[in-house]
Amino acid sequence: MLKVRSLYASYGFVQALKGVSLHIKAGEIVALIGANGAGKTTLLNAISGLHPPIQGEIVFGGQDITGLPPEEIVHKGISQVPEGRQIFPRLSVMDNLLLGAYQRCKRGNREEIRQEMDTVFKIFPILAERRAQDAGTLSGGEQQMLAIGRGLMSRPKLLLLDEPSMGLAPKLAREIFHIIGSLRRAGTTVLLVEQNARAALKLADRGYVLETGKVILEGSAEDLMVNKEVQRAYIGKGYREVWEE
Repeated sequence: MLKVRSLYASYGFVQALKGVSLHIKAGEIVALIGANGAGKTTLLNAISGLHPPIQGEIVFGGQDITGLPPEEIVHKGISQVPEGRQIFPRLSVMDNLLLGAYQRCKRGNREEIRQEMDTVFKIFPILAERRAQDAGTLSGGEQQMLAIGRGLMSRPKLLLLDEPSMGLAPKLAREIFHIIGSLRRAGTTVLLVEQNARAALKLADRGYVLETGKVILEGSAEDLMVNKEVQRAYIGKGYREVWEE
């Protein structure tokens, strides 16, 4: 579904990505783990068109999408849920969700939008209850649900999730991870950036470890989970666990 080949990206003189390559098959959850500043968010932003790369290739569904503007990439089936949620606090829950469907709004397909809104409300019933409420008055967990729901409103084939458990209590983080698993079962492919490496790898099929802009390890989630270097650097004995079956 997605192939990233030898991708380079920079911020001024700082090179954030240094020849990153990865691939994602349809129906997978792929985890991208690494320390702060490793380039994880930059990679997501490059894929979604928010930070065009200076070199390399991004192919989605057999088409080269390298450097396309974000709205075209959304139209092709990629949606990003950004780190920190970035909802619009003074707009209602309903209006935030509608912004996720702006491409469809432009085409005037109201029935499709209504159907997708109903799907989001089935996944997140609390949002249906809060639909008229200002988004800024939601709890942190509810805001994360809203951010994911907004991403789903474009009906993506590939969902890019950037730190979905950030700032959440363990119980809410577990709920978010279970919801991500249910999205895959419903047919959505997921690229997951997550600081909680243990929880991410328990959820994922495969994973990549990014360090200073380079992929240093890749493999099945099971193999990465027991890898000594991954355990030492990103899991550790004292790592806070938020995943419980």
